[in-house]
Amino acid sequence: MIEFDDVAVSYAGESSGRDGAAPRVVLSGASFTVPEGELVLVVGPTGSGKSTLLRCVNGLVPHFSGGTLHGRVVVEGRDTRDHRPRDLADLVGFVVQDPVSSFVTDTVEEEIAYGMEAMGVPAAAMRRRVEETLDVLGLADVRHRPLADLSGGQQQRVAIGAVLAAGPRILVLDEPTSALDPVAAEDVLATLQRLVHDLGITVLVAEHRLERVIHHADRVVLLGGGRVSGLLDPAEAMRHSPIYPPVIALGRELGWSPLPLSVRDARRQARTLRNSLGGDPARTSPTVTGTPVATVTGLGVRRGGTVALRDVDLAIASGEVLAVMGRNGAGKSTLLASLVGQAPAATGRVRLGDLDPRRATPAQVVRRAGMVPQDASMILYAESVAAELAGADADFGVAAGTASAVLDRIAPGLDRKQHPRDLSEGQRVALALAVILASGPSVVLLDEPTRGLDYAAKRRLVEVLRELAGAGHAVVLATHDVELAAELATRVVILADGEVVADGPAATVLAGSPAFAPQVAKIVHPLPYLTVDEVVAAVGEAS
Repeated sequence: MIEFDDVAVSYAGESSGRDGAAPRVVLSGASFTVPEGELVLVVGPTGSGKSTLLRCVNGLVPHFSGGTLHGRVVVEGRDTRDHRPRDLADLVGFVVQDPVSSFVTDTVEEEIAYGMEAMGVPAAAMRRRVEETLDVLGLADVRHRPLADLSGGQQQRVAIGAVLAAGPRILVLDEPTSALDPVAAEDVLATLQRLVHDLGITVLVAEHRLERVIHHADRVVLLGGGRVSGLLDPAEAMRHSPIYPPVIALGRELGWSPLPLSVRDARRQARTLRNSLGGDPARTSPTVTGTPVATVTGLGVRRGGTVALRDVDLAIASGEVLAVMGRNGAGKSTLLASLVGQAPAATGRVRLGDLDPRRATPAQVVRRAGMVPQDASMILYAESVAAELAGADADFGVAAGTASAVLDRIAPGLDRKQHPRDLSEGQRVALALAVILASGPSVVLLDEPTRGLDYAAKRRLVEVLRELAGAGHAVVLATHDVELAAELATRVVILADGEVVADGPAATVLAGSPAFAPQVAKIVHPLPYLTVDEVVAAVGEAS
């Protein structure tokens, strides 16, 4: 159905001596055929070309991306070199990473109908397809709801429905769960699996959070170093992939064969392991001094006509790593925005030490609390990576090269000449983190910091944040990434409908939560282990 024939994609490079411009090769050697009715997972490190590969399927590469496409991509007999995206729209539906950015109408039903209107589908057929799509995706109950009022999972399903209603046989999705809480993510992935199994839709999906999707995949394509594998069996791919989720990491460490792809399979192989482990894992956590660097007292915030936070009390200590979790729309981002004075309090108060962020200048606030928002591009203004880094050093009055050194630790080798808008989502996040962390603020606020980051980049980020916490900085993460919280957090707060419903040590809050427990906790339940390293250390002590 989709044929890649020795496909390579390159872009004009920078001047390189007498030979002039050297092309920058993004992909090469892609040769595989995706059959109908398969869910194919595209796996690779941040910046490895996953989005470029996906955009080859509907002709965005090369018709809108620039660059040069070598080889051929043929979709149901149509060569993408000769067919532009509009010529493939009836066949290929593309769902972007941020569904809200693709919406062009106000309500669910209007958004699902819009694509068909643009394609001139007759009214009777359009009405039937809208009803079918609402039923297939479980959206009938919210058909008249404003898109802005939907949860993240519902918005993602509407984005899928908007392209599905046009009748494509292929769905291409770029990081569909990156902004979703665990329950909403599983809801979206179950929907995709139903489309594959029941309707024979072919699905290509790129996703960094493999723990959510690997057990749904029929085949896997690996990317790395510009090279592209053929279609691989998921277990075989995970045996060789440099990118793999905790369930695979545990299987590799303990020599399990075959490698389990799901928590259910891993629990079956872990029966003996659970019996051999002790009940008190050794944990190394940053020292918490107890000195409050930020306090929230009786905080209530309204956004429009909605109560975003109500009666929230928090004291954040130096050296603490606090993970703020909860479903989409629970108030996590609002809480972080309140700490830097961007979301005014209707009731209560916020203090950064003795500073009221609402009455302080931005320069005063950033010395106390630095925030990386969910959309990293909001704090990136320069024309190149190098200019962003140099500007951060100058703005914060730190030594030249400080921000660059932070970036090299999180995303080594990032081309300093690239424009920030040309970076992948994960690379932009890494750059924004480097810009903010260069100032070493007392409180570091990160809103979904691992969005777009692969596991290796996450490990490097964890090391940097642990060092900050160890040096007395407080780190506050608003995150859906339960694996990040398990690795890093000393404390977890869970919000629901703007209220604090849980607040305690990470091990206590996460291990017993069906929604927010990491993979390892589910595998060894009821034992209180959260990470692969904790289990491996305990096995070593027991042997």
